[in-house]
Amino acid sequence: MTTSKHKDLNKDSNEAILKRLRRLTNVLDNAIPIPGTPYSLGLDPLLGLIPGGGDIAGAALSAYIVVSAAQLGLPRESLVRMVLNILLEVVVGTVPVVGDLFDVAWKANVKNMELLDIHMQSPKKGKKADKWFVFVLVGGLMLAVVGAIALGITLITMLFGILTGN
Repeated sequence: MTTSKHKDLNKDSNEAILKRLRRLTNVLDNAIPIPGTPYSLGLDPLLGLIPGGGDIAGAALSAYIVVSAAQLGLPRESLVRMVLNILLEVVVGTVPVVGDLFDVAWKANVKNMELLDIHMQSPKKGKKADKWFVFVLVGGLMLAVVGAIALGITLITMLFGILTGN
């Protein structure tokens, strides 16, 4: 196979991956228009309404975008920014009501897709992150998500105990 054909096949598979990630991003952050407004929301903030497990599921789907971005060659710095977008959404999202509103507005997946698009359009790509870095980064993300949820549940339980006198 010639180098030119290999590049064309790689470009086609990259385009298919980007198309799939754009669809997922739309489903997670923008799939449902809010009537009478220019705003929309997606599955991610709705998942966040499910105590505990919803935030984990949302973060796992967001982590899939990060892993796919790494496979497309994003450098470490961009991957770290993507994970920080997700972490901010999850940590603030643990605050009842305010966190849910923040989740609707922040749209970490849209921000992450923009980072990916900028990278893919850039003529200077930078050094691709290695597999171990991605493994540690995404593993750390999931541990932080579980920790943030556990902290949120603990604080809500303590607050409920104070309010009820138990």
